[in-house]
Amino acid sequence: MRTPASIAGHPIHPMLVPLAIGLFIFSFVCDLFLISGREGAWTTVALYTMVGGIVGALAAAVPGLIDLLSLPEGPRKTATIHMAINLTVVALFVVNAWMRVNGANPRGTPMALSAVALVLLVISGWLGGKMVYEHGVGVDTPAVPPATHR
Repeated sequence: MRTPASIAGHPIHPMLVPLAIGLFIFSFVCDLFLISGREGAWTTVALYTMVGGIVGALAAAVPGLIDLLSLPEGPRKTATIHMAINLTVVALFVVNAWMRVNGANPRGTPMALSAVALVLLVISGWLGGKMVYEHGVGVDTPAVPPATHR
């Protein structure tokens, strides 16, 4: 089922999502370097990649919302849960970034927030895949020609 937020038939939301996911994961990887005692620039890189992930996630949310509003009831329920989890992930990273900017030790609560947010991101990604693979959201299936009888 085609979605309205698309370019040349390609849905925009799944084009933007990997940017946010990659930045959030890389931010957490930078945090793992902090555990090993190699602080250096890792604290700064973790913060900047986190902020980039927030911006990327919000950019992906716009076409995602447009697509959600066009869905029928079955996939719309899954999409609504997917959206709610993603907004929770963004909120956790916003709080996380705010804490870091205000001097919180990244090894404490901020790192825990990142871990929780990434677990939620995995669940949300599974729901996104469910919409595509079970409901065909964003999949443009060609019209099947009528069967010819011989």
